[in-house]
Amino acid sequence: MENPRDWRHRLLPRSLFGRSLLIIVMPLLIVQIVSTWYFYDRHWDIVARRLAQAIAGDVAAIVDLHEQARTPAERAEVVALALRHMDLRVDWRPGERLPPIDREPDDFFIAGQLFSALRERVDRPIAIDPESRPRQVEILVQLEEGVLELMAPQKRLFSFTAYAIIAWTIGSSLLLFGVASLFMRNQVKPIRRLAAAAESFGKGRDVPGFKPEGATEVRQAAAAFLVMRERIQRQIVQRTTMLAGVSHDLRTPLTRMRLGLALLPQSADIADLQGDIVEMERMIQAYLDFTRGEGDEPPVDTDLGRLLDEIAAGARRDGVEIAVAAPPGLHLPVRPHAIKRCIGNLVGNASRHARRVWIGAVARPAGVDILVDDDGPGIPPHERENAFRPFHRLDPSRNAATGGVGLGLTIARDIARGHGGDISLEESPQGGLRARILLPL
Repeated sequence: MENPRDWRHRLLPRSLFGRSLLIIVMPLLIVQIVSTWYFYDRHWDIVARRLAQAIAGDVAAIVDLHEQARTPAERAEVVALALRHMDLRVDWRPGERLPPIDREPDDFFIAGQLFSALRERVDRPIAIDPESRPRQVEILVQLEEGVLELMAPQKRLFSFTAYAIIAWTIGSSLLLFGVASLFMRNQVKPIRRLAAAAESFGKGRDVPGFKPEGATEVRQAAAAFLVMRERIQRQIVQRTTMLAGVSHDLRTPLTRMRLGLALLPQSADIADLQGDIVEMERMIQAYLDFTRGEGDEPPVDTDLGRLLDEIAAGARRDGVEIAVAAPPGLHLPVRPHAIKRCIGNLVGNASRHARRVWIGAVARPAGVDILVDDDGPGIPPHERENAFRPFHRLDPSRNAATGGVGLGLTIARDIARGHGGDISLEESPQGGLRARILLPL
């Protein structure tokens, strides 16, 4: 059974701008609905009834005067009086009879009010036609000798101030809505800029020209973001500087050892020691690559197809059978050397366990997927996430022929996440393993 909160959440706007406008508009809309209901149900009904009673009183007076008039001259005087003082046009139709009418007219609200008022004031058969004459309401009264026709202007039945009030209400609501929209849009802009700056920084890109602006709370959040960015950048610089010193301190004694061994007579033991030194240098380099990450390399707009071709050319020089498939003109702002190291690590891992490697790029709406496939034995699904753990190797031995120190995939994922993306492992259509690098726009 669906939770009632689910559909309520789906109806609510997702953006802060939409929800803020909803907070402003909903009370205004409720007030307008209540005001309109009260006006139409109370005020307009009362005004319409009073206007109808006023016309009904005039009609009743004309009917009485017409019945008291005995000569054509007196009746002409009644007609002139009605036109001059009551704005009613009167016409006498001697000998005519009205058809029987047993209900109020239902096609015109004001006519119904007038019909009820006339039945109260005029104790004679009556008929009303509000549509036969433009801007006129025809009132027919059955007298003993004929029918008395009276034409009343429709403006006497309407209160045009009602339309003015409605127009003012709608206009003021639209004006307030426009002002609120403009104000809220200006308030939301700094939040959007802060979100865009945080997203760019999370993708490893520079955020030039960003400064705190907007409301006090938004400024505080932006200032906290700037302080956080400075701390992270300072930490990266300090780590890189420290590792440069560590690299020098570690490589210096290894170089002395290498030179010392080169001066000794060659033997099996000396060859083993030289191999250990090479392995130590390779391990130190892997550690430094892992801790250094991307360094301070700036992101630039890069042709991914050309980058993949360069990686494939380097792999072919190492004897790797590799194929490239990438659409032309696929550009993305990345750190080219870091991405080359990321893809190179994946290609190196694949080439150690497979006969052939395929690399390619696929554009998608939110970014680009870089695929590295092989025809090797693959990795069991339950071990794929463990493969990204630092110093974790699926081969428990430390044999250099079957792999490094267990940092290749870790470095690759660290670089991908430094660009705001990630790496996932899955089954390859080539029968082995597929490494998918997700890079956002």
